[in-house]
Amino acid sequence: MTGGLFAFNGTAMAQEAAAAAASDAAAVQPNNAIPPKIASSIFAEIPALSGFRVSPDGTHLVARNEVDGQERLAVIDLTGKVKPLVIGIPEKNELAWFRWAGNNRILISVAQTVPWFDGEDARQTRLVVYDLRDASMRFLGKKEEGLRGDNLTYADPAGDWILLTLQRTIYDYPSVYRVDLATGVSKQVVEQKDDIYDWYADNKGVVRMGLGVYGKKYRIVYRRNESEDFRLIARPKVEDENSVFDLIRIYQDSDEGYVLSNEKTGRYALYKFNLATRELGEMVYEHPTNDIDDFDTTEDGKGVLYAAYTDDRYRLHWFDPVLGDLQGAIDGGLKGRQNWMTSWSKDKNVIMVWTGDSNDPGRYYMFLPGTGQMSRYFVPHPNLKPQDLAKTQSVSYKARDGLDIPGYLTLPKGRDTKNLPLVILPHGGPFEVRDDMSFNTEVQFLANRGYAVLQPNFRGSGGYGKAFSDKGYGQFGRTMQDDLDDGMDWLVKQGIVDPKRVCLVGSSYGGYAALWGAIRNPERYRCAASFAGVTDLKKQLKYDLDFFIAKKYQQDWRDKVKGAEDFDMASVSPVQQADKLKVPVLVVHGEEDTNVPFKQSKWLVDALKKAGKDFEFHSYPGEGHGFDKPADLQDWLDRLEAFLTKNNPA
Repeated sequence: MTGGLFAFNGTAMAQEAAAAAASDAAAVQPNNAIPPKIASSIFAEIPALSGFRVSPDGTHLVARNEVDGQERLAVIDLTGKVKPLVIGIPEKNELAWFRWAGNNRILISVAQTVPWFDGEDARQTRLVVYDLRDASMRFLGKKEEGLRGDNLTYADPAGDWILLTLQRTIYDYPSVYRVDLATGVSKQVVEQKDDIYDWYADNKGVVRMGLGVYGKKYRIVYRRNESEDFRLIARPKVEDENSVFDLIRIYQDSDEGYVLSNEKTGRYALYKFNLATRELGEMVYEHPTNDIDDFDTTEDGKGVLYAAYTDDRYRLHWFDPVLGDLQGAIDGGLKGRQNWMTSWSKDKNVIMVWTGDSNDPGRYYMFLPGTGQMSRYFVPHPNLKPQDLAKTQSVSYKARDGLDIPGYLTLPKGRDTKNLPLVILPHGGPFEVRDDMSFNTEVQFLANRGYAVLQPNFRGSGGYGKAFSDKGYGQFGRTMQDDLDDGMDWLVKQGIVDPKRVCLVGSSYGGYAALWGAIRNPERYRCAASFAGVTDLKKQLKYDLDFFIAKKYQQDWRDKVKGAEDFDMASVSPVQQADKLKVPVLVVHGEEDTNVPFKQSKWLVDALKKAGKDFEFHSYPGEGHGFDKPADLQDWLDRLEAFLTKNNPA
């Protein structure tokens, strides 16, 4: 094992690291030639294969497969004895996620758009199982009316059965069913309980805990084993759910488990947790500046496998010594890149590795630790060359109230870094979401067209602790917007950006921020472009609350968006303030969007027409809160380029 590891680190990995270093060196040259203009169709390409998952026995891979707009799964026999198998997705559904269930079955989550209240649409998910032995496929669970039918609570490692949490109807709380994967027969094992929305099983598949909320109180029911009845163990008053806990893992025949909590430090950290007393135990792992986003436990449930966090990149801190050593070897060979072990066999002898960078959409390797062999397996975007793309750098600037605002700056490659045109690209969400230094299609497209791009993680963004997140609550259109303006001022002060050539572009909340920035500060911005942006905050809040059955969630979301009870959301809503717009805007939206309804953009368009304003509008039939079709993504990029060229030329 050790010899193979060193051989791996010194040969294939060293060669790849050298190639990456050469590419990176070329990418950061300040005065080298301007790279060729990359066609929008290349940026819009969807990989033929992605999301590789290794079977537990290491003999097969399953991956997302898309050809000519058709979405499916591909199963690859690693022995090479059998041709790849293609699994179609049920008609009128789209692929959400997939995973192995033992060595012979694949669980597939599919989604479709269904009619909902008041003429709105909603996204409904269901779970499907595919058996490789007889090529059979069946839907799992009851034919429920609830929206979420893929809430997998536990999967038997052998692949014989699962626990699935479902609502009987949209008016019921969830129950838990044990589903036989061979027959599809389901049996209810936990009856719904008032106010309980999430159920947790231990590492043996026994449902041990339920979590819910009532008013401003958490409600926790718990049992030590399957023979006990659930009992209410805690109903503490909580002013903010973020100050209690998030993910929970429990292990068999014990009151002990693990939990993410920010109760002690204001940042999510990993703790041991006693379910019976609801007391935090020792801290297992924390990051000095960032929240822990996720964690997983070993198969027996008693140890931690990894803890995940994001600084400038998404990273895993390994507790498993074998995987930790392998991660160290990979990072040592591919310095300065984002390297993930994305999937591995149960014996860890077959590992899929993904490596990429801000200017590299990445490639997959197969690593065989037993032999030290690592070989390039698949390049998802072969036409996007790192040497033609721009490196992203981590930055931080002061907001007007002194708050440090982290973010990312991408400068166009081969151009003088003075008086550049700027696009500010605020992320969506906005809460519990952040940008990082991963490859971003829009960022690289804009940089390739000659624009500097700023991605500010404005107050309210996730990952930086409770205090930073809380500063965004109730600040839609106010201090959250100030943070964007202050980022522009910081770049102007350094001479990097021309203050007369700045536009805002964004999606979802970012689309709202782009539109509102143009209305609020027309003296700053020459234009704004919105994809799926919110335009009427009051109506969007009502729409959101229709999907939050729990009053606690309703109140928290209302507080986050609105803030003070007497605040008039119309005063910061683009629809109600459309008559104040003085610069051109581009408005686009997917017609089947269930996050931000398509009518949000239609309302704005009607208001802009009435006010006689300068705007462009386009909608995409069949698209939701993002782009599934390469042709539509290409069209969006082309429209964005033409709009910016007209109103803020590079």
